[in-house]
Amino acid sequence: MLLEVKDLKVQYGNIAALHGIDFHVREGEIVTLIGANGAGKTTTLYTICRLPPPEAPKLVAGDILFRGQSIVKTEPHDIVRRLHIALVPEGRHIFGNLTVLENLKLATFARRDQEKINEDYERIFDLFPRLAERRRQRSELLSGGEQQMLAVGRALMSGCQFLMLDEPSMGLAPLLMYDMFRALKRLNEEGMTILLIEQNAHVALEFAHRGYLLETGNIVLAGTSRELMDTPEVHKAYLGG
Repeated sequence: MLLEVKDLKVQYGNIAALHGIDFHVREGEIVTLIGANGAGKTTTLYTICRLPPPEAPKLVAGDILFRGQSIVKTEPHDIVRRLHIALVPEGRHIFGNLTVLENLKLATFARRDQEKINEDYERIFDLFPRLAERRRQRSELLSGGEQQMLAVGRALMSGCQFLMLDEPSMGLAPLLMYDMFRALKRLNEEGMTILLIEQNAHVALEFAHRGYLLETGNIVLAGTSRELMDTPEVHKAYLGG
C-alpha cells in the first residue's frame, strides 16, 4: 500500500476538523475525496504533507503510513525531498514576480539529478504547451488556467511520485478544466499516483478510480467512482440528480 491513513483526528484549538478517518491509496491509483466546503478535505491533505506541523501531539491523533512507514513526525521538507510527495494547493500560490521558468526552477532546490531535471522541464512543456510558449513571461501575467498549469508543473519539478491536488479546476473555464484533467490522466498513465480534492464531484468521479465522501470530518461513504456515482445520496447532493 502506498498511503494509509488510520483513525486520523485533527483539531484546531477547540474545533475538531477530522474525527478519525481511514482511507488508503494504492500505487498507480487516482483517488478523490469529495464533500462540501468545510468537510475536512483540505485539512486531510495538509496533514499528510505536514503543513503546518501540529503544535502539540494533542492536535493530531492516529497515523499516516507511506510505504508502510509512519510519517506523522516527518519534517515537511523531507516529505518532498525524501518521500517525493508534492502538493498543488488551492489558489495556486505561484510567485507572480518570477517567470514561468523561474517558478519551475525553484521546485528543484533539493534535487541533484541535473540530467533528469532537464528532462522534466521538457516533460512539463510537452504536457502543457502553453507554458512552453510563455516560459520567460512573468507568471502574474498568465491566465488563471495557465497559472494552474504552472502550479502543477512546479509540483512535478520537485521530482514527486505521489501528487496531491486541492481544487485544480477552481476558477477555470470548462475547456481549460478538461485540458487540465486530460493532462493529469496522462500523468497517471505514465505512473503517477494522484490524490485529488475537487469541488466538481462529477468531474472528480469521472476522473478517479475510487473515492471517499467526507461529511463534517467523517468518511461516510467509500467505493469505486461508479459505485459512488450510483449512490442516491451522492447523486442527489453532489451530482445534481
